[in-house]
Amino acid sequence: MSDQGRRKLGVLVGVALAGGLLPGVTLGAEPPDVIISVLAATLVTVVLTQLVHIGPSGRVPVPALAVFGLAGFVQDALIWWLLSWLGPKISDLRVEGLATILLAALITRATVLLLSQLSPAVETAGD
Repeated sequence: MSDQGRRKLGVLVGVALAGGLLPGVTLGAEPPDVIISVLAATLVTVVLTQLVHIGPSGRVPVPALAVFGLAGFVQDALIWWLLSWLGPKISDLRVEGLATILLAALITRATVLLLSQLSPAVETAGD
């Protein structure tokens, strides 16, 4: 799986986990509403994280991972803040409170970084 594919999968899993685990995130009452809310949040998050790419493209040392994680956390927090405003306009998605936004960003970024570090090591050419 490519780096872009792992990033998109990480965003989808992270958004779904945040929506399922956090009481401040409401996805809707019926299964179709939940699916539309998760897809809308995932689409917004994927598009914005692709426009501003923050994160490793493979395995990196722990200090670099911490820097990528912090910068990505800030990016994801801003995206979840946008979703708290945009969500009710495009789906049944509701995000209530700053603590929920920060926890959702933490879950999303941790999932993206975890999947990026689970990738197979890239071998250098010419060995």
